[in-house]
Amino acid sequence: MVPADFKTLIQRFYQLQSERVETYQLFEEGHEAYLRTGPQYDFDHYRQLVHEITQAFSGISKEVLEIKEKLHNDFDRPDLSEHIEKLQNKEKQKLELTAKLQLARQRAQDHPEEDDSQEKIQEIKQEIIKNKEALSEIMQDFKFDCEEGD
Repeated sequence: MVPADFKTLIQRFYQLQSERVETYQLFEEGHEAYLRTGPQYDFDHYRQLVHEITQAFSGISKEVLEIKEKLHNDFDRPDLSEHIEKLQNKEKQKLELTAKLQLARQRAQDHPEEDDSQEKIQEIKQEIIKNKEALSEIMQDFKFDCEEGD
């Protein structure tokens, strides 16, 4: 249920972003636990985790998109709506990079003889850092534009 009042809507948006951060943490912790089950790997347990994480991200994204629409249509704030659009694209990229990193970590663990594994992991980590910086900038712009409208 998306709130109708502007301030409540903005608060809910920030709350959803916090939930996203927590969900990433759970995803990371779950993947580390999965790697510890190697080389046999408890894939069923991990697959269940991925399913739950996917549902969580999907629910968050759905509500964020509803907020985006409300900001655009009900509050005539296309500027804020645009920030959310950019944010959603960066969040999608972050999730893809996170999955790529997890696969690279497992590959490095399964094939320690491959010399470039750690290099690939570092490259992906750098991409994630750049992605997080871009997300942070978008959130700063969003916050600034919200406050400017007050």
